[in-house]
Amino acid sequence: MQNVQSRSQLLPLLRSPLLGELLAWIYLHPEESASVTELARRFGVSQSTVSREADRLTEAGLIRAERRGNLRLLRADLTGPLARPLTELLALTYGPSAVLADLLPAIPGVQESYIYGSWAARYGGEPGPPPHDVDVLVVGDADEDDLDEAARHAESRLGREVNIHRVSVASWRSADDPFLTSVRSRPIYAIVEPGDPQF
Repeated sequence: MQNVQSRSQLLPLLRSPLLGELLAWIYLHPEESASVTELARRFGVSQSTVSREADRLTEAGLIRAERRGNLRLLRADLTGPLARPLTELLALTYGPSAVLADLLPAIPGVQESYIYGSWAARYGGEPGPPPHDVDVLVVGDADEDDLDEAARHAESRLGREVNIHRVSVASWRSADDPFLTSVRSRPIYAIVEPGDPQF
């Protein structure tokens, strides 16, 4: 479950990490509408929490909401003067979670994947300077060329270096590798977890 009260360390202008993730998902998928239900499930919070944030963002003119039956659909309002700079700012801060969630689940052989390093530390609430790159751990037997292509695509959307490190399931489960032990001991952000549906 998201901690919706803690102050964002990735973008300290924001009240909470949830607000950053919501905005990043909506603005980095400008051609799509996302339902409150879908966003609540994606970010592990209640629908009422997402609805409250959506009310504030709609009032501020940052997103548009529409009703379709019982669904409340949200999408970025790209007509305002803040749309382009806000999209760029969100790509640099919360963008990795939104962009990698599009790319990695679709690659065959990705059983788990996590962002680690400075981005995950900031997301987890550790203060510090903005991350210069994004470090990603992929567990499974995904093809290295597919992972490299995903990294290059993510870099083009995020405007920063993306480093993907692949390990086997056995290595990830083992306690013998000092690097993986270090990764597990620090904050990580799950992109694909065991049991997630593969696309």
